[in-house]
Amino acid sequence: MCEREQDLDTEHEVGATDAAFTSLLEDSVEELYEQAPCGYLSTLMDGTIAKINTTLLHWLGLSRDRVVGRMRFADLLTVGGKLYHETHFAPMLQMKGEVSGIALDLKASGKRMPVLVTSKVKTSEDGEPLLIRTTLFDARDRRAYEQELLRGRQESDTARRHAEKERARLQEALAVLQQSLLPTALPEVPGLEAASYYHTASPDLLGGDFYDLFPLDADQWAFFLGDVCGKGPQAAALTSLTRSTLRAAALHDPDPETVLSTLNTVLHERYTRGDTRYCTAIFGVLQPDGDRVSLHLASGGHPPALIQRANGTADYLPTPGGMLIGVLPKPRFACARTDLAQGDTLLLYTDGLTEARTGPQRQLYGEDALCTFASAQPPAGPQALITALTGLLSGFGDGLDDDTALLALGVPAPVHGDADLS
Repeated sequence: MCEREQDLDTEHEVGATDAAFTSLLEDSVEELYEQAPCGYLSTLMDGTIAKINTTLLHWLGLSRDRVVGRMRFADLLTVGGKLYHETHFAPMLQMKGEVSGIALDLKASGKRMPVLVTSKVKTSEDGEPLLIRTTLFDARDRRAYEQELLRGRQESDTARRHAEKERARLQEALAVLQQSLLPTALPEVPGLEAASYYHTASPDLLGGDFYDLFPLDADQWAFFLGDVCGKGPQAAALTSLTRSTLRAAALHDPDPETVLSTLNTVLHERYTRGDTRYCTAIFGVLQPDGDRVSLHLASGGHPPALIQRANGTADYLPTPGGMLIGVLPKPRFACARTDLAQGDTLLLYTDGLTEARTGPQRQLYGEDALCTFASAQPPAGPQALITALTGLLSGFGDGLDDDTALLALGVPAPVHGDADLS
């Protein structure tokens, strides 16, 4: 009887130990998911994020409630990464059900963060896709190691000093080349005011932002602003081709959608094989009509234009659904029309402005903040708005890590006393 009681006690202790171990294991599994040394997320089949771990949120500098149900996986990627995801990653995942070890860049706390991405589709017992599970591994150490190896190959102090001099010469040459890709000065347009600004993020790299304003005939003026992918000589070559094509296409047929379609044909034929290149752009035509100016524009994958009205309000001119230029043979472009009255100003900008990082949490500045900023500025014309935005850009500091182009076009407000003079 004593032995039986001892056996029962032993079984009770073992059962209690197993229960405690099981409870500890369950806690550890959840902790492992949240605090894993890699990023985890689960998305619906359309890419909407349904679950994300703490590690990945920390990398992104975002809160869970801002991401889950509100963002898609592609929204976490840089522009180049988003394009690769849409044209290669997502189609491969749909065909194979699993994609492994793809190198992409996250928009992580204001900086590009290299990661290796593996995704797998979870299916039901009937083989129907339910969700996508994705793992992201931090590749920064590998990138840093590669850079350290390059630095380790540098020669003596004399050679480094020589390299610094050469760098200064290169920066000077790049600055001259960069200026050659932009108008020397904006032309004077009867009945219209114009102002522009260009911020170069790095003196060592040619940027890909561009803009222009030029006459079509005696009554019409064309303008455009955009951003090509990448930086350096390849981006400069693409910028030069894009500007010359837009100008030539506009003189042949100034319809904005036709102009962008012509540019798309040129880029798609030129860059389909080998290194894929593309751009975003807004192209428009202005035609004075009395004390107003009619505006017709088309957008290809570019942030929407902003209009600051004479009454002190500001809002975007919607161009949803416009696709990147140069990727597909027949993309869709978004068109819009409006009138600019006296005192109204049209603002075009590249995403270096809205994707700047602000505050201790390095949050995206965003289009809402830009609209609020423009509404707070007195409607004093294009140059006043550009001057205010220049100060805003300077205030971003190192949060502004991309080139930024600004182009403002407006109808002068009537001068007080004109009625008396007449």
